[in-house]
This record gives sequence, structure tokens and C-alpha cells, in this order.
Amino acid sequence: MMEFHIDPDIRKAETLPSAFYTRDDVFAACRERVFARSWQWIGHGPTSVPASGSVAPVNLLEGCLDEPLLLARQEDGEVHCLSNVCTHRGNLLVAEPGRARQLVCGYHGRRFGLDGGFRSMPEFEGVEGFPRPCDDLARHALRNWAGQLFVALDAEAPIEGMLSAMDERIGFLPLAEFRHDPARDRTFEVAAHWALYCDNYLEGFHIPFVHQGLHEEVDYDRYTTVLLPHGNLQIAHARGEGASFDLPEGHPEHGQDIAAYYFWMFPNVMFNFYPWGLSVNLVEPLAKDRTRVLFRSYVHDPGKLGKGAGGDLDQVEHEDEEVVESVQRGIRSRAYTAGRFSPKREQGVHQFHQLLAESLM
Repeated sequence: MMEFHIDPDIRKAETLPSAFYTRDDVFAACRERVFARSWQWIGHGPTSVPASGSVAPVNLLEGCLDEPLLLARQEDGEVHCLSNVCTHRGNLLVAEPGRARQLVCGYHGRRFGLDGGFRSMPEFEGVEGFPRPCDDLARHALRNWAGQLFVALDAEAPIEGMLSAMDERIGFLPLAEFRHDPARDRTFEVAAHWALYCDNYLEGFHIPFVHQGLHEEVDYDRYTTVLLPHGNLQIAHARGEGASFDLPEGHPEHGQDIAAYYFWMFPNVMFNFYPWGLSVNLVEPLAKDRTRVLFRSYVHDPGKLGKGAGGDLDQVEHEDEEVVESVQRGIRSRAYTAGRFSPKREQGVHQFHQLLAESLM
């Protein structure tokens, strides 16, 4: 597979070449070297496993990794992320969300605790060296941030830096009180490469050209990108009297009218905070020219819905899809190889391309 290099000096750097977005071997390599080695958002704990004894299956990045996992909430409230595969013959253990005191395989009756530990197995008398540690269910690293759950199969980079950055900007809000609103959830399929969708998200450069409604709500001249460990933050200031946060003293933007905080976690998770609450976007690769995007909404202040930068997310999404699908068609052209970065407007895209190139070395 070809190697990629992005100059760390944005003033000299070229973007990833079109081959990154069009070659099958590169897409396959991203599956194992990027997604299988990164932290992934897997949902909202109070929604997925609301009470002690709750269990729920998770198909991690359906259509890409397709790793069968399960969430289980212990009696003490702690949530574990376990493999959903029985260690006997590989049968899936949990098919639907529900309640359980233990996990029982429906194929041959092997039993596990909600912490994944092996408990019993019928008809195994006389088996030597049994049970072994590998007869327990594999337990995966899990982080719970304000009820939002992140799992890592084999993460190479820590997540704490990103979570601390979100705490710094958003920790003043009563995050535990945010409520999932299924009526506002959306699932979109985009005829474009997953990284093109992220490229577009990671810069406000296109706002005046693509999002006329959003441009009326945010002050483009003050639009700011802050680079973070394995991610970044875009800060949108409100234009005029637009909807904004009530920021406390001591906050980094205290006294400013902030319309939105857009956090991106490498490689494919977006946490978008608005005065009304939170929109989580998960970008799921399906093919080199097809992507699924999940929108999940958690409402804090219903009275602010429909206002400001987060007022019409469906319209903004449709506009983004149209331009990203246009780029997908364009990068296949024999006339295009790579572009350059705007040092003022595309710091986030430059960082993303650096991280991708490093992951694929």
C-alpha cells in the first residue's frame, strides 16, 4: 500500500492525494489501522443500559468493523463493555436489550457474570485445564463521560485530553440532566468517502458559500479552531442577538456570545454543543464512496430548540451532503491530485490529514 506524508508546516503542506479516497487497499487499511485502533462513541449509558442488570448489544461501526460487543450494568451501577461472543463456539450472547442477572449462551448453556467472568458450563466434566482466563469474555476499555460512552478495542492514543478539553468548555452545564430525544435522531447515507465528510466538518471556510442560513447566525470573521490532542474544537460566535451560551466567570470565553462549540474526536466522532443541548454525530464508513452518519440529540433547554446555530440541523446536513458528494465525484478526475491548505481556515483539516497519514505508516 502506498504511504502518505503531510508536511507539519501547514504553509507548505499538500492535502491527502485523491488516491487516499479512491483506492480499495487504502480504505481497507483505514478499517484496521484507524478505526480498530481509535476510541469510538457507542452511545448514551442512561439510554442504552438504564438500570442495574441492563444489557444491550452493540455492533461497533456497523458495515465497517462489525465488532459484536455488549454493554452490561452491574448491581453497583458500573457499566462494562464486553465481547458479545461466547468463548465456547463463538455464538452471539445478547440479541436484544433487556435485563439479566447473568449472561447465558443460548447455544450450549455457557454462563458468564455481568462483568464477563466465566461461571459455568454444562457437560464439561473431565476437561483438563478448564476454565482458563480466555474462557472469560474479553473486556474492552470503556470511558464514561457525562453518560456518553466510548470504547477502545486497541486504542493507541489516550482519550483523556479530549475529555478534559470538553470539561473545560462545557463542564459548567448540567450534562447529567441532558435527555435523549429520539424524535430528533437522524440517520443519513452520503454518497461520499467518510474522510471527505470529516474534511468538510473540520473547517468553517465553506460556511459563507454553502450555508446561507447558518452564516446569518454565526460571525464568520471570529470563527476559531483550537487544536487539541487527537482532535480539535471549532468555536462559533453568535452574530448580533443570536442564541448563545450563558458562560460563567472563569470560563475561557466568558463575556463572549458563543453560538456553538463543535468538538471533533479523531477519527469520526463529533460532539456539537448548542444552547439547547448536544448533537452527537457518528460517521460510519460503508465503502470508499458511501458513508452513514448518525445524529443523536440530547436536550438541555427545550425552549432554545429551533434557534441559533443549532436551529436547523437538517438543512445544514443536506447542504453539507450536496457539496461532499460533489467533491466525491470531483476527486475521481484525472485532472486532480491534491490541494493546499488555508493556514487561517483549515487547521483542523491539516491536523486530520496528519493523523491519518501517521496512522497508515
